[in-house]
Amino acid sequence: MSEFDLIARIRARAGTRGDVVLGIGDDAALLQVPAGRQLAVSMDTLNAGVHFPGDTPPAAIGWKALAVNLSDLAAMGAQPAWCTLSLSLPQADDGWIDAFLDGFLALAARHDVALVGGDTTRGALSIGVTVHGLVEPGHALRRDGAQVGDEVWVTGTLGDAAAALSALQAGAALDRGLRERLDRPIPRIEAGRALAGMASACIDVSDGLLADLGHVCSASGVGAEVELGQLPASRMLARFPAATRWPWQAAGGDDYELCFTAPPARHDAIVRALRECDTAATCIGRTREGTGVHAITPDGDPWTPPRRGYAHFAG
Repeated sequence: MSEFDLIARIRARAGTRGDVVLGIGDDAALLQVPAGRQLAVSMDTLNAGVHFPGDTPPAAIGWKALAVNLSDLAAMGAQPAWCTLSLSLPQADDGWIDAFLDGFLALAARHDVALVGGDTTRGALSIGVTVHGLVEPGHALRRDGAQVGDEVWVTGTLGDAAAALSALQAGAALDRGLRERLDRPIPRIEAGRALAGMASACIDVSDGLLADLGHVCSASGVGAEVELGQLPASRMLARFPAATRWPWQAAGGDDYELCFTAPPARHDAIVRALRECDTAATCIGRTREGTGVHAITPDGDPWTPPRRGYAHFAG
């Protein structure tokens, strides 16, 4: 397949929306931003062997490439609209491309996201996605709004993806459900939209809970205390001893759940709002005066993980 055959193959399968004036095929896309909305833009790159194991099926790679970007929009309380896709491939393999698009476009259709452009090139396997979302002025969730005394929450459960990766790296038997959480994270778009106007700050958990909550604390000028005994675990992860699963839950990353803060007075309203969008949420701690994130065991002792989260350029 030539580069233009590859682009034509992608174009034939890309979705559209009424606000796409001009999509794939020109030097740039033309998009109509609705009146009274602000544009939220985010991008992430996924590299083979860094962001997904080498044996990951192409459909799962496609899904994850879009999911991690949509998770950023969720953390801002934005409604997804459009995306672009940059593909670096060792070779133009039509079977691989079709399978990749199966995963990518299935998630795009779920959230009414139109693929409107991008780039293709030859090289090591790498996928770059840019997403565009819409948010009402003044309603975007940010990292810098947490106040001392706010409750700290997370959606869903934590640690499944990290447990899966640990098993893969050790060559151990791997639970299919854990591998699914690693390969196909669920962006919490509906939860992010529901939290707009209620959460004081928000971030998605990509590099690890303690590291990502630390970004909120730094931006907001507060500290935080997290109760390890309150960290939500799936039934798959609950089979492991607490001391084994805590590092995965607190610092493993790749969860793509939302971590947010909110005043205690909004506790019940948050529970109701997230229940309406079928999203579980757990209060795991509070913000406090000071700096940094402090993890506390059920016995009240301070706990230090082997690492606080994934660092892209460590070592």
